[in-house]
Amino acid sequence: MKASRQRAQLRGHRGESLAALWLRLKGYRILARRLKTHAGEIDLVAAAPFGPVCFVEVKARDRARTAADSVGAGQQTRIARAASLYLAKRPALARRGARFDIVAIAPHALPVHHRDVWRPD
Repeated sequence: MKASRQRAQLRGHRGESLAALWLRLKGYRILARRLKTHAGEIDLVAAAPFGPVCFVEVKARDRARTAADSVGAGQQTRIARAASLYLAKRPALARRGARFDIVAIAPHALPVHHRDVWRPD
């Protein structure tokens, strides 16, 4: 594996850990990390306090704004399909509803949690 790829992967894992900690501090319960399905991967699955199941994409970038804007339509579709597969096996969670969030991680700044960023078609 190239050194640049390894650095990017390490930055992503650190970002996911920081995002999970941030969500826990806000009262969320982390249900899964790096969830892999045949439809795609979801960085974090979290239960909102008294709310829906949140499928969270974590983006670590130089600036928080570019992180939030970096989830394209194709990636949204893959995440939504993976979320459907996850909820299909967990009817009790599915009854809570679902939401798609982004946590933006930028250097020297607190994480930014963007709630309900998109809705699947």
